[in-house]
Amino acid sequence: MNLQSDDFELFGLQRRFAQDRALLDARWKDLQREAHPDKFAAQGAAAQRIAMQWSVRINEAYQRLKNPQQRAAYLCELQGVPVNAESNTAMPAVFLMQQMEWREQLEAAHSAQYLEQIRLQVKQAVRSVLEKIEHLIDQQGAYAEAVGQVRALMFIERFEQDVDGRLDQIEI
Repeated sequence: MNLQSDDFELFGLQRRFAQDRALLDARWKDLQREAHPDKFAAQGAAAQRIAMQWSVRINEAYQRLKNPQQRAAYLCELQGVPVNAESNTAMPAVFLMQQMEWREQLEAAHSAQYLEQIRLQVKQAVRSVLEKIEHLIDQQGAYAEAVGQVRALMFIERFEQDVDGRLDQIEI
């Protein structure tokens, strides 16, 4: 293992958006077994510290790779096209109008049934954006365009959390 490896190299995976979650999970378990600090107890404190660093590195990579939005952003960064979500919030007008509509619907929603309908729309939007990201990254290598979709996904997922929070309030 090399600390300088990117997450995909570390996990022995192709650098692509589409990933097999079961394979990713299995590889994470294997890597954690290899790097577990207890395996290095006989080698002293220094070896255990290094193993702990590896364990942290493996966990960070796993968290990034298993989350589609983080994985897409990471792939874009690896290609020199960072998402820069904090400083670049420009979105197409059509997308912003959809966001405003959803916010208005959420504001007007007073039943769990209506909120579930909104939630279904949002889930479909997430699936659609993930498909676009996969196509842009894996088929076209269009990382600059994928960045826009990653930012859209961030907006949609944040809204999805708001819908879930509102559902929790109504169901209590």
